[in-house]
Amino acid sequence: MNLSFQKLFYVLATAIALFAILSVASSILIPMGFALLISFILLPIAKKLESWKLGRIFSTFITLFGVLLILALLFSLFSSELVDLSAEFEHFKERIFIVFTDVTMYFNSHFPGIVSFEKDELLNRIKNWMTESAGTLLQTTVSNTASFLTGFATTLIYTFLLLIYRDGLVKAMIHFTPVKNRNTVLKMFMSVQQVGQKYFYGVIIIVTIIGFVNSIGLWIIGIESPFLFGFFGAALSIVPYVGTVFGALLPIAYAFVFYDSLLVPIAVAILFWAVQLITDNFLSPRIVGGSLQVNALTAILSLIIGASVWGIAGMILFLPFAAMLKVVCLHYEELKPLALLIGNENYREKPVNVKVFSNWYQKIKRKGLK
Repeated sequence: MNLSFQKLFYVLATAIALFAILSVASSILIPMGFALLISFILLPIAKKLESWKLGRIFSTFITLFGVLLILALLFSLFSSELVDLSAEFEHFKERIFIVFTDVTMYFNSHFPGIVSFEKDELLNRIKNWMTESAGTLLQTTVSNTASFLTGFATTLIYTFLLLIYRDGLVKAMIHFTPVKNRNTVLKMFMSVQQVGQKYFYGVIIIVTIIGFVNSIGLWIIGIESPFLFGFFGAALSIVPYVGTVFGALLPIAYAFVFYDSLLVPIAVAILFWAVQLITDNFLSPRIVGGSLQVNALTAILSLIIGASVWGIAGMILFLPFAAMLKVVCLHYEELKPLALLIGNENYREKPVNVKVFSNWYQKIKRKGLK
């Protein structure tokens, strides 16, 4: 077996160049990535409207307007709870200061060698630090909000354009290949579109189920604004593996600060843990996993690489992109080994051979009788 260092160099150079492009052009590629997946979801709706002779541009406009209307409706449903929660923010902040001060004083009294403070002095230092940092925090919040709104608007524009020019884009991509392979490439594009569509349909179903289960559980526990916290945690579950954990931190902190009993935050933590356990082991593999067909190692690597390249957006996008890459690799003989590495076909446990087990049991039984 000969190892070609020239090919190895080309592979490494291509990978490094790809990561450099993804990092440098993130402001363009992130909205484009979201727009591509959203267009996969909205394509059947736009096609249905086009079949009613409404025209492609008008059908696409109505489809996106419907999405914005749904988002506005969801925001209005949670707006009252957001207002109530923002009104309690000052009280929440004061309680956080007191809890942090009490914990610090406990460590000062039980662990020698730590610089000791008086409780009032420590509380005043924390408040002064927050006051001095308020300007920077406000500036960061405004900057992040502006970036989010800009990215959201750009994503809508990209989605609109992708839905309008989809036929021309597909034809242009197909013409990069020889005539004899164009039908195969067209089927590949359709398979990629179906993977993205099924994945996000599954994500929407999962988020809805988790949101209602979280909300009902928080309502039974007695947490205020249960639907806000419940669907906030469900929305973060879009990020695989770690999203549900981060979604649980806010309601746990809220329960820890505003309720005197430790049983309340413990109950909230158990609720989110149980929901994540059921979701990861039963719901996601059946609803979302069937559309992805990638192994756990690929999913974790997609999460880590996506976070390092694009942050939270990468954690959301890279997993379905890995599934799409697998579909593309299956259509090229040279790339089929990469598809095998991404997929889970080679990693499934073989079913137990009942016949072999029965023969082994009968053999042991006969030896025992002897």
